[in-house]
Amino acid sequence: MPRVVFTSQLQRHVPAPNCDVAGATVGAALDAVFAEHRTLRGYVLDEQGHLRKHVAVFVDGARVRDRERLTDPVGPESEIHVLQALTGG
Repeated sequence: MPRVVFTSQLQRHVPAPNCDVAGATVGAALDAVFAEHRTLRGYVLDEQGHLRKHVAVFVDGARVRDRERLTDPVGPESEIHVLQALTGG
């Protein structure tokens, strides 16, 4: 099962436990997490179900390409890291 890992910066705002979930895509894996932790969805996804601008997601060290439909594939041993993107100058 893929493992979803949330950074401590995100966990300061909403409970975001790391967990192993079923899913063959980033979207399916996140949906499984959101089914258990509903408040987390609003911090990660916008109203259209796309990744928020301030959120970055990596699968096995590579940034996801599909920020809208979340169709990037994940394998049974994949690690999905969800973190707040930092901006500024």
